[in-house]
Amino acid sequence: MQLLLSLLFSWLPLLSWNSDVEIVFAGDAMQHKAQIEAARRADGNYSYDECFRLISPYISNADYAVVNLETPLGGKPYTGYPCFSAPDPYSEALADAGFDLMLTANNHTLDRRDKGLTRTLDSLDAQHISHTGTYRNKAERDSVMPFIADIKGIKVAFLNYTYGTNGIPVQGKVVVDYIDKKQIETDVTKAREKGAEIIAVCIHWGNEYQMLPHSSQKSLASFLCDLGVDLIIGGHPHVIQPMEIRRSEKYNKDILVVYSLGNFISNMKTRDTRGGALLKVKITRNWLGGVRLGQASYRLVFTIPPSQQVPNFRLIPVESYTTGTWSSHCKAFTKSAETILKKHNINVPRDTTAIPSIGQ
Repeated sequence: MQLLLSLLFSWLPLLSWNSDVEIVFAGDAMQHKAQIEAARRADGNYSYDECFRLISPYISNADYAVVNLETPLGGKPYTGYPCFSAPDPYSEALADAGFDLMLTANNHTLDRRDKGLTRTLDSLDAQHISHTGTYRNKAERDSVMPFIADIKGIKVAFLNYTYGTNGIPVQGKVVVDYIDKKQIETDVTKAREKGAEIIAVCIHWGNEYQMLPHSSQKSLASFLCDLGVDLIIGGHPHVIQPMEIRRSEKYNKDILVVYSLGNFISNMKTRDTRGGALLKVKITRNWLGGVRLGQASYRLVFTIPPSQQVPNFRLIPVESYTTGTWSSHCKAFTKSAETILKKHNINVPRDTTAIPSIGQ
C-alpha cells in the first residue's frame, strides 16, 4: 500500500501538467489621411512609434499576436479613405509593438489594385513580417497555405478571408482569399493534414457600424463551427460586436466566436468607432497531449488624436485614461461597448490584469 501511494504521489505532477500559450488578436489597423499626416516628420520620414507605446507591453508579452492590416503598403502617394496606401514604417511599428502576423485579406486589399497588393507582400517580406490572406499568384498560395505557426510547440493554423474588395476585381495573377465555403472547407482539411492542432479563422465580414452581428455572420459562424475550427475572429464592422465560447458536442470541445474586435487604431470619429478590443486567448496542452481552447478575455483600447504634447495618434487602455481632453469620449465609448458585451458575451470576460511598464 505504501508503495502504491508513493507511486501515485509521484505521478500527480504529471497528471496536473499542462503547457499554455497566449495569443492576442487586434482589430482593424486603419491608416486615414490624418494619421499619415501626423506621422510625417520634418525630414519627410514617417514615425508611428508613439502610437503603440502604451499598449505594446500587452501585445509583446503574448506568445503570439495577430492584427488586421487594413491598408495596402502601396507606395506613394500615401492616401487615406477611400483608397488607402500607408507608408512602410506603419507595418514596421506594428511589428515593433509585438505583432507577429498581419492579416491582408480585407475590403481594402485591392485599393491600389494588383500592384499595391504585390508591393504590400514585398514590403512585409522585406521586413520579415509574416502575413496571410493574399498572394502573388496561385502557385504561391498553394505553396504557403495554410499558414501554420509553431507557438511554443503548439501548431496553430491561421486562415484569413474577406467578403469582398469594394468592387475592385483582381486584374492579373494575384490571389485574394474571399469567403468561399468550399475553399474554406478545403483549407481547414489541409491545415489538419499539415499538423495544425488549433485552427483560427480570421474573417472580414458583417455590416459596418452595427454592434450586433448580421444573420449572415451567425450563419457562417455556425458553418465554421460545424467544420470544427477552434477560433473565429471577425473584423470589418469598425465597432465591437459580441464574443462567445460555444460548446461543440460534435467535436467535444469549446469554440470561440468573436464577431468583431472593432478598430484597433483609426481616425474614425463616432462614439463606437473610436476604439476596439484586444482579445487574449489561452491555448492549453494537457498531460495527454491534447490541445484545446482554454479561456478568452478582452481588453478595451481607445485612440487619442494628436495634441501639442503628443503630435501623433496613440492607443491607450480605457482604464488608464480617466482625465484628459478626450476622456469623456473614452468614457462614452467604454460605456457603449460594455453595454453590448455585458449583455451578449458568453464566457468571455473583460481582462482587468495590469499592463506592465505602462505610463501616461
